[in-house]
Amino acid sequence: MQINISVRHGHLSPATQERITEKVEAVRKFYDRLTSIQVIVDLSHRDSPTVEITANAEHHDTFVSQVKSDSILTALDGAIDKLEQQLRKHKERLKDHKASGHKHMEPPVEGEPS
Repeated sequence: MQINISVRHGHLSPATQERITEKVEAVRKFYDRLTSIQVIVDLSHRDSPTVEITANAEHHDTFVSQVKSDSILTALDGAIDKLEQQLRKHKERLKDHKASGHKHMEPPVEGEPS
């Protein structure tokens, strides 16, 4: 899985970039078919940075989460939580996709209206 970190209107220290990479890699445990993750940190407002995470998965549209908070790591945690929620919901949809066949249906009981 490829992880790209980009920053708008400022710079991040290598330690902060490493921390972001570690936290984003943990998302993979929710959905292992992720191909790439793009993290965009917008520092145009120093007191409230914005973190946007875009995740690409095989055979699916892009997952996007964006959070604005008082610090970069708080915004990152919020964006990761939103992304995890989207991935869980997508995975549940995949699990529940199978319809029950005729073999698994109860036959109608005589005398009861159908």
